[in-house]
Amino acid sequence: TVIQRAIDLLFSIPTLPLWMGLAAALPRDWPPLRLYFGIVIVLSLVGWTGLARVVRGKLLSLREEDFVMAARLVGSNEMRIILVHMLPSFLSYIIASLTLAIPGMILAETSLSFLGLGVQAPMSSCGLLIKEGVETMEEYPWLLVYPGLVLSITLFALNFLGDGLRDALDPRMRR
Repeated sequence: TVIQRAIDLLFSIPTLPLWMGLAAALPRDWPPLRLYFGIVIVLSLVGWTGLARVVRGKLLSLREEDFVMAARLVGSNEMRIILVHMLPSFLSYIIASLTLAIPGMILAETSLSFLGLGVQAPMSSCGLLIKEGVETMEEYPWLLVYPGLVLSITLFALNFLGDGLRDALDPRMRR
């Protein structure tokens, strides 16, 4: 219950201002690679809450199913019921959900880099490229198109991969 309330508290805070505050708290004198991993950790601190709520809801709904009740009647302990019976029934959803969360994290990192709170100049990011394109938009308007196009193609490809994994791994969709 305490963990669920902590998840609800994190989930209720708007993500972009929270990411911005946490990213601004990272020291600017860090090397670029350490700063990048700091940004990844900041995005991960908030990004897991949605999946945690869904997993909890799925576990609560599955514990009333007939196959779980049959496992209890046979004498299986709770950990075995969770790991052997319940987890495989929604593992495909977890894999697909994680795959679909990657584009959101890429977009969040791009947003932070565009605002100047993400990775810095020696490293490259779509957010930095779009920021440079906006700064030189009057002289070279096409500089804004390429990073946006790369970002869009990457996000669509990862979304299609997540949808394909969900369809391929979903046991209810098999014939």
